[in-house]
Amino acid sequence: MQSGNALKPKIVWKEFLPAFVLVFNSITWYTLTYAMFSNSVNDLPVSATETLVFFIVYYVGVTCSAILGSIIFPRARENCLLLWILTGTVMSVLSTTIVNNSTSVNILISLFLGISVGIGLPSCLAYFADVTFVENRGVQGGIIWSAVGFSTLLFALPLNMLNSVLAFLALAVWRGFGLGAFFFMKSGRGIRPTRSTYSISSILRRRDVILYLVPWTMFCLVNFMEAPILENLFGGFFLFVGFIEFAIAGIFALVGGVMADLVGRKRVIITGFVVLGIEYAVLSLFSGMPVSWYMYTAFDGIAWGMFASVFFMTLWGDLAGASEKEKYYLMGGLPYLLAGILPILVKPHMEVIPLGLTFSLASFFLFLAVIPLIYAPETLPEKKIKERELKKYIEKAKKTREKYK
Repeated sequence: MQSGNALKPKIVWKEFLPAFVLVFNSITWYTLTYAMFSNSVNDLPVSATETLVFFIVYYVGVTCSAILGSIIFPRARENCLLLWILTGTVMSVLSTTIVNNSTSVNILISLFLGISVGIGLPSCLAYFADVTFVENRGVQGGIIWSAVGFSTLLFALPLNMLNSVLAFLALAVWRGFGLGAFFFMKSGRGIRPTRSTYSISSILRRRDVILYLVPWTMFCLVNFMEAPILENLFGGFFLFVGFIEFAIAGIFALVGGVMADLVGRKRVIITGFVVLGIEYAVLSLFSGMPVSWYMYTAFDGIAWGMFASVFFMTLWGDLAGASEKEKYYLMGGLPYLLAGILPILVKPHMEVIPLGLTFSLASFFLFLAVIPLIYAPETLPEKKIKERELKKYIEKAKKTREKYK
């Protein structure tokens, strides 16, 4: 046994690289495309009701297609994923016409853009889970999300300098690059024999799934409901917050992934919720002081980084075990995807919402979310944790012995 490799995660790069390209390209494309779609829709000379319709139709497309994709894609996952990426490329090009279309045409574009996002996401993440092993899944998810965080930050700056047509075309090129790269890298490793498949209803009857899903849903609701309130409070500083958080989350996604493989997913998640509770408690007491804004930015970036590597990438694959993973990632992804519409619904009512009360309630519910996690089982096998502890102990023993030779 080599002491230098005792805690070093073993990554099979030939299997991991196609998954890295697939997830990295898909999530950055989704994040930036939604930002450009949102900006384009908000700039249209239409009523607030029509704007709301566009977003609702988009989210209906995401939700319904994700459910459908989790059922259809496992039958021929890699071919379906290639078709999904191609669809995203086409929809990026079609989205350049939003500024010139009628309302009815833009409703259709909103629907199909949502479908092009949602239908492949469960299989995209299931592919990642199938080419990784439980003991290293956290760090590999952290590697992907670190790349996503920094690349999104890097790409957002030049995209904001372009008009909507050029920005959507640039995103089409990026999605097309993902299509070509995944096509040449894929080799069937993302399809492994599975022992069984489960219905969505049977998954929702599992106690361990519910104990993780409830706090995750509470976080998504709090995060997106607070977003327009924070934007109103921070003003021009809010854009700066977003950029800084991406950078911090990029760092702590990797930190959270490494820790999730060393001490378990549950401890990382609980730590993230405690950090979130503290940040909103600070805002509730000192929201008028700029120092609390900087504390919020740092803490929120840390929590998002930890959650990205565990909640987005790792946890649902762990819970699925050797069965088909699409429906598990569907259950884990829907709270985040659906909660995205909450800022649009909350924004018109911000003037009647007292700041101190809303931040206090957010802090309370985030601390409350820790309770189900206390009873949730650890998804990283205890055997793996003990093996790493034993290896670490052996390393120390060897160093001590060599010291006194």
